[in-house]
Amino acid sequence: MSERAAPFYCPYCGDEDLRPSEEGHGAWECAACNRAFQLKFLGLLSRGVPRNDSGEEGI
Repeated sequence: MSERAAPFYCPYCGDEDLRPSEEGHGAWECAACNRAFQLKFLGLLSRGVPRNDSGEEGI
């Protein structure tokens, strides 16, 4: 996948009025609450996703 993933909502106020920030990769600005935040992918977990007895994915 070559495109960047974008957040749909501000993690602080929940508004959708987000814009990429000039602060760098993964930085976003919320026009509604005037906050800036940064998103970063850390990697995959080695333990995987636990399953319940019915074979469906658990939470």
